[in-house]
Amino acid sequence: MHQPTTEPRRSIYYQYQVHPATLRPAAAALGQPDSAPVVIAGAGPAGLVTALALAQQGVRTVLLESQLQVSEGSRAIVFTRRSMEILQQVGAADAVVRSALPWRFGNSFYRGERVFRMEAPHDADQRFFPMTNLQQQYLEEYLFDAVAEQPLIELRWGHALTRILRHDGERAEFEVDTPGGSYVQQADWLVAADGARSGIRQMLDLRMEGAAYEGRFVIADIRVDLPLPTERLAFFDPVWNPGNTVLMHREPHGIWRIDYQLPAGETPEQALAPESLKARIDAQLAMVGHKGKSWELDWCSVYSARAMTLPDYVHGRVVFVGDAAHMLPIFGVRGANTGFQDAQNLGWKLGLVAKGVAPLALLNSYSTERVGAAREIIDEAGKSTRFMTPPSRGFRLLRDAVLSLSLSEAFVRPLFHWRTSRPHVHADSALNDPGDDNALFSAGPADGAPLPNLRLADDDYLLDHLCGSAAGAFTLLLFAPQAALDPVVQAWRQRGVLLQVLQLPDPQGRLRQHLGVPGDGAAYLLRPDQHVCARWLNLTPDRLDAALHRID
Repeated sequence: MHQPTTEPRRSIYYQYQVHPATLRPAAAALGQPDSAPVVIAGAGPAGLVTALALAQQGVRTVLLESQLQVSEGSRAIVFTRRSMEILQQVGAADAVVRSALPWRFGNSFYRGERVFRMEAPHDADQRFFPMTNLQQQYLEEYLFDAVAEQPLIELRWGHALTRILRHDGERAEFEVDTPGGSYVQQADWLVAADGARSGIRQMLDLRMEGAAYEGRFVIADIRVDLPLPTERLAFFDPVWNPGNTVLMHREPHGIWRIDYQLPAGETPEQALAPESLKARIDAQLAMVGHKGKSWELDWCSVYSARAMTLPDYVHGRVVFVGDAAHMLPIFGVRGANTGFQDAQNLGWKLGLVAKGVAPLALLNSYSTERVGAAREIIDEAGKSTRFMTPPSRGFRLLRDAVLSLSLSEAFVRPLFHWRTSRPHVHADSALNDPGDDNALFSAGPADGAPLPNLRLADDDYLLDHLCGSAAGAFTLLLFAPQAALDPVVQAWRQRGVLLQVLQLPDPQGRLRQHLGVPGDGAAYLLRPDQHVCARWLNLTPDRLDAALHRID
């Protein structure tokens, strides 16, 4: 299937690369169009997580990847606690933890002085740190390992979707080009996970809503030994790059990411010229106290900030996910992290629809929930982006006034906060049960919020019980046995819905306290993506059945 390359490359990263002999022959040679329940175009992080989530629902998936190896360059490097929880659900978190760098502090500097220090909450009850640094190549490698263990996922390297023939009614049909020729592929559903430059989005002539910002950043990964902590470093108006912003992050394996804003009018070609890169990286290293430090360029690119989304993620039999659905600024680590939440949300819903367990209308909730999340992120990301890269003279005057005041006035310093990505609360979801007791709870996650990953014992956390064999299932969390619920549970299981009943030991009452549970009759109902859809002070069979019928 896929093998690690043994050929020397410019990048230090271990990569998957497929041997030409393992490429799947063009289906056209068989004389008939190929067919699958779900085809995913794009094997980046969002596409891989979607495929794994569908496999947990028992749905067979074909995964098309136009390249012959994982992505080149670090690209996404910062993953949030919520993303780690999603990666745990699909079986990749342990590998990430073994090689990644966790962190929780961010620092903003102006004129050589640290003017703001962000501290993300973290305590012993949390399995994962608020932030985890790992290059995207490694993340994709671990996700490919998980895919290789899934017999329901067929990964086709070097297969590029080139033309959509139909995408409504009962199926999608499209042409796929490969090194061995082209073929026609049919699918009940096509998932567009083909990135920010989505060809599928262009084929369907879809337009995004939002804003594109003028500021450009060079993203440069350098191999260098720096005795600096694993913390976000942001430098405003540095001497060597006046009026602009520079970011630094430590990555695993001796790599540092440096992002620096370009002066207006400079082209990407000029910015990536070797002499330009050397002068600016040398200047940044000198600014952090390491003038003349030897370094080696590993990868570089130019990035432009955009905050845009499709207004609808479902178009006939085509569903958009990740960067194909939205383009978000890097400030606040929103891109890949938002894509993971998309994929987790889509996976269980499309799985139920593809199996015929739930109606097509269930996908409307995917679009509504995730478009709402993207618009909330765009609003927040816009504020961060306008501070990092002021789009007009007025914004620059305001930003510069904050910078100047921050040297002496503490009250302005929180304006440097970069509004880190966080899990979206689907408070208005159509899947939330309006007849539950949500308003009567004094604590705990409300309807639409993700379940917190509370530590239950040494190396035992609440979300551990929603992963493994339970991944992809609805979970009914009880605090005492309730045999009267068994017929409803069995009826929904027979219908094809994965539903586990979970009652955990809680001798000290910590779980009850954190979830606001007052008595033995209380219960939480969790969606397969670990978001609460109902909670009751007193649960009856009829109330449980009504809540589960929200997927109809």
